[in-house]
Amino acid sequence: MPSKILILFAHPLFEKSNANGALVRNIPQSDNITFHDLYQEYPDFDIDVRREQELLLLHDIIIWHHPMYWYSCPPLLKQWIDLVLEHGWAYGKDGTALKDKMVLQVITTGGKKENYTPRGKDRFTIIQLVEPFCQTARVCNMHYLPPFVFHGAHFMETEDFEHNGEIYGKALQYLENKDFDISEMADYYYFNDWIATKLL
Repeated sequence: MPSKILILFAHPLFEKSNANGALVRNIPQSDNITFHDLYQEYPDFDIDVRREQELLLLHDIIIWHHPMYWYSCPPLLKQWIDLVLEHGWAYGKDGTALKDKMVLQVITTGGKKENYTPRGKDRFTIIQLVEPFCQTARVCNMHYLPPFVFHGAHFMETEDFEHNGEIYGKALQYLENKDFDISEMADYYYFNDWIATKLL
């Protein structure tokens, strides 16, 4: 049975992003994949919490897709997390609505991969920077998968954008249609590296 995937996309300047444009263009057309552009849906940041919770309940895999903004996510996605993942619903003694769902964080960075190392320009690894998101998922009893990261957007050529878009599209098709063992991913720093072994 196919998995249902909810892509929560958050980019306040989407029209200027070649990297994210290519990724979004390659999202497969499928009844099992829902693309939900938060900035388009809530330009005034007035999030419909109940509607968002209903969407979450209808899907198996939740994707937080966003650019890296000051080592975190854009403000609307943070507000979505703050408001939608309510105590007593998503976490807490009676908060089991999201139990065993999977979370995949899809991130684009302007900087190159080597920047995100202890000796690199940005000093911290991606894994260190996304730990608050990982912990949020854990508190909500969800499985946080290794992050799917597209580095170096500021240095890419057109063919690089399209290549990354194709990888994203194939990865989504795999997640939708294939059974996979989450424990396999424990040995991989990035989701990119794990999915590469499946798309050979």
